[in-house]
Amino acid sequence: MSDLVIPLIAVLFVVALVAGLVMGTRRRPSAPPRRRAREAPVTRLQTPPVVTEPPREQATAPVELARPSLRDRLGKSRRFFGDRLAEALGGGVDEDTWDDIEAVLIQADIGVETATRITEDLRAEARRGRMGDAAEIRALLADRLVSLFDETHDRALAFSPEPPTVWLIVGVNGTGKTTTIGKLTADLAQRGRTVALAAGDTFRAAADEQLGIWAERSGATLIKHQPGADPGAVAFDAYAHAKARGIDVLLVDTAGRLHTKTPLMEELGKIRRVIERQGRVHEALLVIDATAGQNGLIQAKEFADSVGVTGVALTKLDGTAKGGIALAIETTLGIPIKVIGVGEGIDDLEPFEPKTFVDALLS
Repeated sequence: MSDLVIPLIAVLFVVALVAGLVMGTRRRPSAPPRRRAREAPVTRLQTPPVVTEPPREQATAPVELARPSLRDRLGKSRRFFGDRLAEALGGGVDEDTWDDIEAVLIQADIGVETATRITEDLRAEARRGRMGDAAEIRALLADRLVSLFDETHDRALAFSPEPPTVWLIVGVNGTGKTTTIGKLTADLAQRGRTVALAAGDTFRAAADEQLGIWAERSGATLIKHQPGADPGAVAFDAYAHAKARGIDVLLVDTAGRLHTKTPLMEELGKIRRVIERQGRVHEALLVIDATAGQNGLIQAKEFADSVGVTGVALTKLDGTAKGGIALAIETTLGIPIKVIGVGEGIDDLEPFEPKTFVDALLS
């Protein structure tokens, strides 16, 4: 009997072991970790960041900032006139009032002769009893200032009926000449005109690079030579290029100071003659820095005598308290101011209108 017990126990042990293995296999879960691993790729579908996919409304409806008025951009000159006129007229009108007004006009760079003439006119009107209070004096002063600008001047920039129109841009270094060219180019491009720029200032380091930046911004063509090249040759090639391709407007940049023995005015005259052998210069625009005051007037005389200036671009008016230089330029030289620079933005170049300008100064 003992011989049967031992084999029986062994058989039962084997059966139990097999049964346990079978039951363990049945009870084992269907590898949930593996299922989770297989389900993980669902997270790869990510939403694009907002910064790279802005709302459609922002792309189609940009917010346009309101441009400051001319009155605001002439703030320095306006405050200068306003504060000093208020002081001159604050204590009533007497003989000292006229001396004070004359001093204000002279300090504003209108010029001694012009300031004296205006003051005498105001004094004469007061003696006739045609004005008495501060408001009437201000109104008459505004009328006198506007009347000194020649209303017969054509202040529009000239265009040729057949391309290319040629604008020769002149002025000493530092007046904002290159920036003025850039602003003119941008304005022309916005009006649908094709533009070419001639890098005629071959003596100043990086002058053509600065011009190239403006050309790239506005989609204009840039014609340039090697540094130190003959500016007349640049003007010749630029005109030929513009003529052959039917470009609407050619703007010719020029040197404001030479590093050679050739006088500046002689070189500028040569550039003009080179262009006029092929066509015509429709504008010779002199760029004057308003902050230079009477020094700018001296520069203007030199250029007017040598280059045949047809108009003035008066820059940096937003940065000076002496806006009276505009009147001094016209009364002394008889050259019309055609555009004014009133800020650093590409749109801050405006046509000059005497009444609007005077009203902004005295308002």
